[in-house]
Amino acid sequence: MRKIIFSKIKFLDLSEIELKKIINNNGLFVFPAAPPLATMKLGSLYHKALIKSDFVFFDSGFFVLLLNFLKGIKVEKFSGFRFLNFFFRYIKTKKKIKILLIDPSKKVSQANKRYLKNLGIKKFFSYIAPLYDVDKIKDNFLLKIINEKKPDYILINIGGGTQEVLGMYIKNKTKNKISIICTGAAISFFTKEQAPINQLIDKLYLGWLFRLFYNPKIFFKRYLSAMRLILFVKKSNVKVIK
Repeated sequence: MRKIIFSKIKFLDLSEIELKKIINNNGLFVFPAAPPLATMKLGSLYHKALIKSDFVFFDSGFFVLLLNFLKGIKVEKFSGFRFLNFFFRYIKTKKKIKILLIDPSKKVSQANKRYLKNLGIKKFFSYIAPLYDVDKIKDNFLLKIINEKKPDYILINIGGGTQEVLGMYIKNKTKNKISIICTGAAISFFTKEQAPINQLIDKLYLGWLFRLFYNPKIFFKRYLSAMRLILFVKKSNVKVIK
């Protein structure tokens, strides 16, 4: 397992075999996508949340390609979709797992709960997140739920750029041993609320294309903003720690 340091963020270059060794670890798991990385302001709460996260994965195929072509650094893409595919198979083998879902809407919440129920997960709860101000996130009601329910895993399914800051807020405000997983809308690939992506599409780095076809109004501007990542990577000093 290598660490790739980009803008003080410690990305993990790992395989599924290596993931098995850390899946039970407590802490903050994040999967930064290309658009928020490209538009990230250095020193912002989002940037600080990524720096302080315990496990940072290469979610973006675009970022992986840029590291390869611009810096000569080859890493393995480990998207939120791939992680959840592994995670859902893993938790099906566990009998006493409690999961808290943090969802963006009632519709998404219902779909996510149906999916976990179909997996055979018995203890799960859902919290519909308010519209957070990313510069000053505060949610005492959420903290109360976490302290009462004591989940083993928290799946944060809201937008990138906000979910990581919320994850860091939860980590700093609770003493419970929790794995906080920020995979955003990736769970919606499984519930069919988003574009129909499978393992092959994800492996070929084509998830962005299917999302663009599925909802061009939202994703065209988002992916256009990701082009800034080219110059960002080119100018950055990227380090590899083995």
